[in-house]
Amino acid sequence: MKQVVQNYKSGELALLDVPVPGCKPGGVLVRTAYSLISTGTELMKVSEAGMSMLGKARSRPDQVAKVVQSVATNGVPATYRKVMGKLDSYTPLGYSLCGVVEQVGAGIDDVKVGDLVACAGNEHALHAELNWVPKNLYAPVPDGLAPRHAAFGTVGSIALQGVRQGESRLGEVALVIGLGLIGQLVVQLLAASGVRVVGADPDPVRCELAERLGAAACGDPASPAVESAVAELTDGHGVDQVYLAAGGGSNQPVELAARLCRDRGRVVDIGKCRLDLPWNAYYEKELDVRFSRSYGPGRYDPEYEIEGRDYPIGYVRWTERRNLACFLDLVARGRVDVEPLITRTAAFDDAVETYQRLKDGDLKAVAVLFRYPEQVAEDEPSADVPVMTVPAVPGGTSGAPARAARTPVRLAFVGAGNYATSMLLPHLAQRDGVELSTVVTTTALSAANAQRKFGFREATTDLDAVLGDASVDAVFVVTRHSSHAELTRKALLAGKAVFVEKPLALTEDELAGVLAAVEESGNDRLQVGFNRRFAPLLQEARKRFGTRTGPASLRYLVNAGRLDHGSWYLQQGTEGSRFAGEGGHFVDTASWLLGADPVSVYALAPSGNEDLQVVLGYPDGSTATISYVTTGAAGFPKETLDLVADGKVLQLDDFVRTSVYDGRKRWVSSRLPKARDKGQAAELAAFVRAVRTGGPMPVPLGSLVATTTATLAVRAALTGGAAVTLAEAR
Repeated sequence: MKQVVQNYKSGELALLDVPVPGCKPGGVLVRTAYSLISTGTELMKVSEAGMSMLGKARSRPDQVAKVVQSVATNGVPATYRKVMGKLDSYTPLGYSLCGVVEQVGAGIDDVKVGDLVACAGNEHALHAELNWVPKNLYAPVPDGLAPRHAAFGTVGSIALQGVRQGESRLGEVALVIGLGLIGQLVVQLLAASGVRVVGADPDPVRCELAERLGAAACGDPASPAVESAVAELTDGHGVDQVYLAAGGGSNQPVELAARLCRDRGRVVDIGKCRLDLPWNAYYEKELDVRFSRSYGPGRYDPEYEIEGRDYPIGYVRWTERRNLACFLDLVARGRVDVEPLITRTAAFDDAVETYQRLKDGDLKAVAVLFRYPEQVAEDEPSADVPVMTVPAVPGGTSGAPARAARTPVRLAFVGAGNYATSMLLPHLAQRDGVELSTVVTTTALSAANAQRKFGFREATTDLDAVLGDASVDAVFVVTRHSSHAELTRKALLAGKAVFVEKPLALTEDELAGVLAAVEESGNDRLQVGFNRRFAPLLQEARKRFGTRTGPASLRYLVNAGRLDHGSWYLQQGTEGSRFAGEGGHFVDTASWLLGADPVSVYALAPSGNEDLQVVLGYPDGSTATISYVTTGAAGFPKETLDLVADGKVLQLDDFVRTSVYDGRKRWVSSRLPKARDKGQAAELAAFVRAVRTGGPMPVPLGSLVATTTATLAVRAALTGGAAVTLAEAR
C-alpha cells in the first residue's frame, strides 16, 4: 500500500510503498476514502523538517534537553546513533480521515466489515491507504453524511473541545482570533450554540468566509474594525470568551485577547501561538486562561486510546470518541457546514506535489482533502507465594546442525523500535556472514524505515509468513514486553533460534508456556538479551578479580530515574512493573559475577514510589543487593556495582571504568572507552556464532529460566513480606 511520509532530517516528502498494517485486537483495519490535510499543524511540521539542525533544535528545546540527558547516561556515540536514527527516518503525516472497515479485530462489536467510520489520531488516521485504528479513535458515520465531509471529524473534535473549554452560554459574545481551518469550525460551533461571534484574521478572504458561515463581523486584528464590532455587540464591556486559533511567533493574539476581553472573561488557547502573557493586563481583569488539549479527554492516555478503556459517562461526559461522534452528528444535521472550507480535493497519488504547493505558498487553502483511488471524482462538487518453584528446564537439542560454509545466517526481526534500531541492528548490519532477511512490525512505516536503513530483504506485517519461511535461521523478538513470551513460544515451535529482548516473560504462566514450547519442539535455541555480562570492561574486571574461595557480597545500585509521562513502561496493567521488565539485566549480571543461580529472593519497597531493595541469596552464602531507584539525581551514574570477597573488591562505574583492588595493588581499566559498551555487540556476535556453528547458546537455558524466575519472585516477596525460596523443580 502507499503512505505519505517525510524524512525529518532532510525534509524529503515521499509517497512510499509500505506493508499493510496488521489488524490487532481492540481495533479495526480501515481502507481510507478521504483524508484531510491540516493546513496548520501539518504544514508547521513540514516546514520544521526543512530547517537546519540548529533551527530544529531551537524549535524543540524539550527534545534538546532529552538529548543532553541521554549523553550523560549513555555517552555521545550511543546518543548520536539514537538521535540520528530518529531524525533520518520516515515519519507519518495526517490525523483525520474517513474510510470503510475492511477487517474487524477481536473484541470489537460496534462496527462490521463495510461500515463507514471517521478516524482520529496522528498514529492511526494517517495519509495511507489502510490504517489500523483502535476502538476509541473511530466513530461510525451517520447515515447520509458524505465521506468527504466525515473526514473532518478529527479537526472538528479539536474545535469542539476548544468551545467546551470556553463554557460558552446562550447570548454571549466570543472573539475568535485566527480564521484558519480550526477557527472557521469554532465560529460555526459557537454560532450554532447561540453565541455571537467576532472573527479576527489578516486575510480578508478568510474573514469573508467566516461571516458567510455565521460570524457577526470579522476584520484584520490590526484594524479598528474588530474593536468596534466588539464594542457594539457587548455595549463596551468586552467579549465573554476569546479563542486563540492562530499560529506563529507573534504575541499579538495574546495582547488583543487581553484588550478585548471583559472583566473575568475566559481566554482559551486552541492553536500553537506565542503566549507571553502581559501580566498587568491579565491580572487587572483577572482573566481565566485555559488550554484545550486536542480532541478531548482521553488524548495522550494510552489506556484510553490504545487499550480501549472508556471513561464512565457520569464522570466524563465528553471524551475524544464522544466529541468525534458529536461533531459528525452536527455536520449530518446541517448545523455545521464543512463544504465551503474545502479549497481543493487532490488525488492521493498527487500528495507530494500538493504538500509542496502548500509549503511554497502556491496553493492558498483552508482545507485540502486527499481522494483515494476507489473514490470517484464525479461524486464531488469540486474537482480540485513464600515458595516459588523454578520451572524444570525441558530437554532440548544441545546444539543445531552446523551450517554450510560461507552460507549467511539469515535473521528476521519482529519489532523495529528505538532499541532495535539503535543498539542491535547497527551491529548486525555491519557483520559479515549475516543477512537481514525480513522485518516484521504491526505498523507499516516502522518496517519500511528499518528496511531502508538496514537493508532488510523484505518488510511485512505478517508474522506467520516469516515463521513459515524455511530460509530464516533465527528470529529476534524486540517488541513490547507483554508480547515477548508468546512470540518466543511461536518462534521456538516454528523451529527457529530465538533472540528475545528482556524480559523473557512477565508471569509464571508465560514462562511455563515458553518451556512447554521447548519441550514440545525439542528446540532450546534461545537467548535473552542480558547483554551486560558480555561488556568488555566487566569481562576484563572479572578475570582480574580471579576465582573466589569464600562467600561474596555484591551491591548493585541502579539509578533508573523517572519515566516521561506517556511512556509505555508505565502501562503496568499490560506491560508489567518496571522491575519485571528490566530487572533481569541486574539479576543476570549479579549471578554471572557470582557464578551461580539465586536460591532466595527478598524485597522491600518504600511507599509512594517505585524504589526497590532486592536481596538475592546464593548457594554458597553469597548475597547480592540490587537497589533499583527512581528518585535519584539525574546526573548521577546510572549503574554502579561493588563486589567484595576474599580481601578483594571489584568496582564498576557505569561501564566507563572498572577497578579491582587486591591487597595493596589496584588495577584500573586501562582507558576510558569511547562509549559505554554494555556488551550488545559481543552478545550478538556470540549468538550469531552459535546459530552458524550449531554450538551451544551463549547463556544456558537453565540460567535464563533461573534469572527470569528470580525477577518474577520479587513481586511475591513484596506481597508476602518474606523471603521467597526458589525451589528447583524435580
